[in-house]
Amino acid sequence: MPAARESLLDAAYTALTARAWSDIRMVEVAAAAGVSRQTLYNEFGSKEGLARALVRRETDNYLAGVARALARGGTGRAGARRDAAARMVAAAAWTLRTARANPLVRAALTGCWGEWLPAPSPSAGPAPAELVGRFCAQAVAALEPDWPAEELPALGTACETAARLTLSCVVAPPAPAPPGAAPPGRVPAQRARRDQEAEAVSRLVRGAFGRPAGDGARAAAGRG
Repeated sequence: MPAARESLLDAAYTALTARAWSDIRMVEVAAAAGVSRQTLYNEFGSKEGLARALVRRETDNYLAGVARALARGGTGRAGARRDAAARMVAAAAWTLRTARANPLVRAALTGCWGEWLPAPSPSAGPAPAELVGRFCAQAVAALEPDWPAEELPALGTACETAARLTLSCVVAPPAPAPPGAAPPGRVPAQRARRDQEAEAVSRLVRGAFGRPAGDGARAAAGRG
């Protein structure tokens, strides 16, 4: 029952945005989805099964968004290195936005599971290193068709460095700019902070693609 399964996952996620996972009852999730409690148990087996499916769905949706960003982030007119950087910037920006809005994606990326989230387990979803690795693999696969064959090792290094720098911005968002550096006009503080974070991660990712291959390798090794 694909439709019922998605409705149940939607209901579980909505409930999680309002209450701790430990306080959410299966009967309430079933009622919110408009199905019976038996249907819920038939689909997921247990509350732990529902949690695993929910984390998997949210992380899969995040990675699908990374793929979309990589596909449309570039201009197609610049050189391979500049275009790849633009596409990675788009994927990094998507990562920041999603981690900010989706607590499950943020927890999966950082490994920091709060008490109100489902208890993490080896089968709940990818570990942070695996998730970042899949981000990096998607980037290499998307960018290598337009990358000079003789520079493919440099592409892998740049993608890995950019992915790790993006994760570092999720774990510890860049410090806000001094008051005098804020965008002009009456920009709400929260929006200004987000703009500053996006600009900071953009500079970091572009820097990963601007370094010579040896510098990129050393930067990635230093963060390993």
